[in-house]
Amino acid sequence: MIRHCVFVRFRGDVPEDERVAIHADLEALRQVIDGMDTVQFSANVSPEPFARGFSHGFTIDFRDVAARDAYLVHEAHQRAGARLVAALEGGTDGLMVFDLDLTKK
Repeated sequence: MIRHCVFVRFRGDVPEDERVAIHADLEALRQVIDGMDTVQFSANVSPEPFARGFSHGFTIDFRDVAARDAYLVHEAHQRAGARLVAALEGGTDGLMVFDLDLTKK
């Protein structure tokens, strides 16, 4: 399983309802991308001072690398990703992506 971890810095002028709509767009991808499983969203709740301004994040679990790779190039993901990036501080500068291979020990 691949856990796709995305951390973001939303612009201050992006209202909560737009954030919720972006999350809904990403969640809806489960209906069109085979092997895309659990999607979870949250604001950062860590008491540690290491977030470097990343205030929110989400994870997506994929069955395997092939499912993750299909997601990356899927046109619905491209649209949802563009909407997300448009809401971030500095565009892609407000984004960090890290994938974990949970099948490896």
